[in-house]
Amino acid sequence: MSRELPNTREQFRPADHPTEHFLLTTVVGSYPKPKWLNRAKELAEEDSREFDDGDLEEAMDDAARLITEEHVRAGLDAIVDGEMRRNEMVEYFAHRIEGYEFNGPVKVWGHNYFDKPSVADEVEYAEPWLVDEFDFTSGVTDRPVKVPITGPYTLASWSFNEHYDSEEELAYELAGLVNEEIEALVAAGARYIQIDEPALATTPDDHAIVGECLEHIADGVPEDVRLGLHVCYGDYSRIYPEILDMPVHEYDLELANGDYEQLDVFKSPTFDKDLALGVVDVHTTEVETVEEIRENIVKGFEIVPPEQLTVSPDCGVKLLPRGVAYQKMENMVTAAREVEAELDAGEITVGYAGE
Repeated sequence: MSRELPNTREQFRPADHPTEHFLLTTVVGSYPKPKWLNRAKELAEEDSREFDDGDLEEAMDDAARLITEEHVRAGLDAIVDGEMRRNEMVEYFAHRIEGYEFNGPVKVWGHNYFDKPSVADEVEYAEPWLVDEFDFTSGVTDRPVKVPITGPYTLASWSFNEHYDSEEELAYELAGLVNEEIEALVAAGARYIQIDEPALATTPDDHAIVGECLEHIADGVPEDVRLGLHVCYGDYSRIYPEILDMPVHEYDLELANGDYEQLDVFKSPTFDKDLALGVVDVHTTEVETVEEIRENIVKGFEIVPPEQLTVSPDCGVKLLPRGVAYQKMENMVTAAREVEAELDAGEITVGYAGE
């Protein structure tokens, strides 16, 4: 049996929300960076150093403010700054964790390289990772801010382990550090935190390790703090229903990319947590129409009732053209608001698997 957790979603309903039904709209995390921000990073790395670290910090502040406001303009209920300060989901955190070191980029596919870190010593929590980012974003908008954090299993799996006896041991140590970071974020006011574990989709047999890591992460977290788990596309039948035992409120799943072929996986046993359903495909530049997204949202009601459905893109949208990413978000929010109105009017028959 899965663990029952308190309902945390109502705190994200806008005070002036026009409908009785509420579909929480958000994004997974990443967003296309303005081209001038990439240029600013290049300038900061030049030997002449005419563009210094202070200039780069100002440029990242400007980008974070711009993208946060873009998310607000699209109408999202829970906002992210698009991860404007982050270069890569493992590398960014490894630079902030004692015990990691870097030995140069590793080729991962095509002409793409990843500065894969090594764990050369005991990992330690030396400084907050995301508190400044959260504080800044919260100062830009009065909407709730969601904080995505790369999970300990992915931090371990996508690094060279040169110190611990096993990758599993490393993951558990990192889980303790993530717990410390969440404590700092909660103290700063964060109430919506998402753990990103894309590596789980590529090695689903390790779901028990991820579950144990989440037990460490969730230890001591207040009941009003919403914890989510994002898992990228994979064979979900290999991790369901086991994931229901994990101590999170919400599972964010990439289903649009697979044309919802795996929807039936989650119908038995009953999906008794919240479902963040990917309703736009981040792997195509084609912008889904509002009607197409409405149809995708309604598919979610085959798994959960409306009060358990969150609406989001499949994954981070950082590889899309910025205009395309924005239009997908805007259409997604419009579709969600239309579905809410139809639910209020009784025009949608909800036949989820738990009935």
